[in-house]
Amino acid sequence: MSRASRMTRTQFEEGLFGVLRWVVIAFLILITVVPFYYMLLLSVKPIDALLLDPGQLWISAKEFTLATYESVLKPTSEGGQGFLSLLLNSALVAVATVLLTLAAAVPGAYAVSRLKFFGGRQVSALFLAVYLFPATLLAVPLFVMFAKMGLSGSLVGLAIVYIAQTVPVSIYMLKNYFVTIPHSIEEAAAIDGASRLQTVRKIILPLALPTLMATGLYVFMIAWNEFLFALLFLAADPDRWTVSLGLQQLAGGIEVSKTVLMAGSVVLTLPVVALFFAAERLLTEGLTAGADKG
Repeated sequence: MSRASRMTRTQFEEGLFGVLRWVVIAFLILITVVPFYYMLLLSVKPIDALLLDPGQLWISAKEFTLATYESVLKPTSEGGQGFLSLLLNSALVAVATVLLTLAAAVPGAYAVSRLKFFGGRQVSALFLAVYLFPATLLAVPLFVMFAKMGLSGSLVGLAIVYIAQTVPVSIYMLKNYFVTIPHSIEEAAAIDGASRLQTVRKIILPLALPTLMATGLYVFMIAWNEFLFALLFLAADPDRWTVSLGLQQLAGGIEVSKTVLMAGSVVLTLPVVALFFAAERLLTEGLTAGADKG
């Protein structure tokens, strides 16, 4: 094959894959943005306008309304859906889960990546083995155990369950970054008189900030959106419901309009979307950290 023909083939392949890349990007944007846009559109549209033309993909200034959000956020004592208190409950559980998960995962990941012990190479696989068991298999034993401990029906008990779910994968994610940090940095700190704890706190954690942010956001999304254990632990006490339970209640309510349901869906989705875009750079760095050395 001549050099000219090889160049022509290379140019053709580069052009083809360049076009295909944009086609794939456009397709992914279409299937992710359009449903969210339609949900947002329905949430600011009156129910009568929706019934007249459910397929309309725009809204006029005359039809625009925020009454659906007012209904969703207003307390139940005032005729609303009480999502404001549900958001607070979800935020408390999610933030507590993130903080306690990282507090447990950081020393665990550091130990796996730095200390030598029997079975050290297999421990990462053992951590992830917990995900081989479906949540439905663990739900009833956990509920019985926590009921005997007096933690059923409490946000504290729910947070503990989430921590048990998120610690293994958090250790795995953090370990993959810790192994890329050169030992020479810690050796230099030890020569300067720093203890292992001081080294972790003053050197390792600042270097691992992107990965900590990525792991924290991942844990937050799990705790924020989780439904099964929230239903199992909190169903008997509506005052302690999380926002995912409140949304399911809206979906099952015959008297609740679909526009109010869409407003509740937006309220559930926006905090995670806002956090993702706020931490996008750190999230990208954290997810790709160690890829060149791992």
